[in-house]
Amino acid sequence: MARRRRESQVFSMSFLDCMSCGFGAVILLFMIINAQVRETTEDDPDSRMAETHKLEVEILEGRKNMVLAKNTIENLEAKKESAQGQIDQVLALLAELRAELSKYDNDTLAKVERVESLQSDIETLEAEVQRLLKLAAEQESEGDRIREFDDKGQGSRQYLTGLRLDGKRTLILVDRSASMLDDTIVNIIRRRNMPDADKLRSVKWRQVVASVDWLTAQIRPDTEFQIYMFNNTAEPVIKGSGGTWLTAADGTLLDEAVRVLRGTPPSNGTNMRAAFAVARELKPAPDNIVLFADGLPTMSAPVSNRSTVSSGQRVSLFREAVREIPGNIPVNVLLYPLEGDFEAPILYWAMTFETGGSLISVSRDWP
Repeated sequence: MARRRRESQVFSMSFLDCMSCGFGAVILLFMIINAQVRETTEDDPDSRMAETHKLEVEILEGRKNMVLAKNTIENLEAKKESAQGQIDQVLALLAELRAELSKYDNDTLAKVERVESLQSDIETLEAEVQRLLKLAAEQESEGDRIREFDDKGQGSRQYLTGLRLDGKRTLILVDRSASMLDDTIVNIIRRRNMPDADKLRSVKWRQVVASVDWLTAQIRPDTEFQIYMFNNTAEPVIKGSGGTWLTAADGTLLDEAVRVLRGTPPSNGTNMRAAFAVARELKPAPDNIVLFADGLPTMSAPVSNRSTVSSGQRVSLFREAVREIPGNIPVNVLLYPLEGDFEAPILYWAMTFETGGSLISVSRDWP
């Protein structure tokens, strides 16, 4: 019996399974993509709208600022035009005034020149009168002068008033303490540590020596004198002459005293008590004392254990020193400037007033 032929099929069971799986995968992929698109679509609109709103606000603010700036520019332009108009008016007024003043220039200039010429003539005549009076005074006193004072081409600088050198015996006391190195505390401290050659070049000390030089040129030949310099101690300028009076004579001793002072550098503190004690040691007593100083004393003995001296202590030291002055002797003071010593001028004035002397505040350009 013949075998029955099996019919062949185009699609088998395996093929359908593959197709179903592929179709299912396509559907799953579509669903995933669709979910992501929906999520993106749902999130983006709010964020975009907020950003859009922010940009709109910024645009509105920018337009508002632009309008304000435009208005400000217009206001400034208006003010500029107004100011320019005022400037034009002022310039026009100035032009009118110049034109009006020019009419009187010739007459006014001639009058001014005439007045200036007369004023110049008056000043010339006054200067000539002063010169002649000064010359007469110098000629009158020339016979009594025993030495000359070189004022370095400055002319006669003898304009001190109130300082008297009358009497037979004059005692000159010169402060050569460290304060004579400068007017300020800082420079005094700096200079006191310098070599002696630099100290001798100090402007203040050179001025003091020049002042002594000027004063000794006024001493008459028939008088006696003594010059002491003092810092922490007092000593005669001319060695070996302590306690004695020197005669002015031909001026040799005076020249020697000035030379010694020029070569003596300032140093140490100020013992004014020792200086005034000299007046008690000299016999007979001086009838005139001239003191060169710049401030109040800082010590009353050759050695002091104080590192600093207060203002009140300096006043006490000064009063203690003044008690050493013998009675009925005028004390004349040439006071040089010193920073911070405010009580000095008052106390020195009181001392000179009580003794019948004079106080002279020395200017920086004298002698």
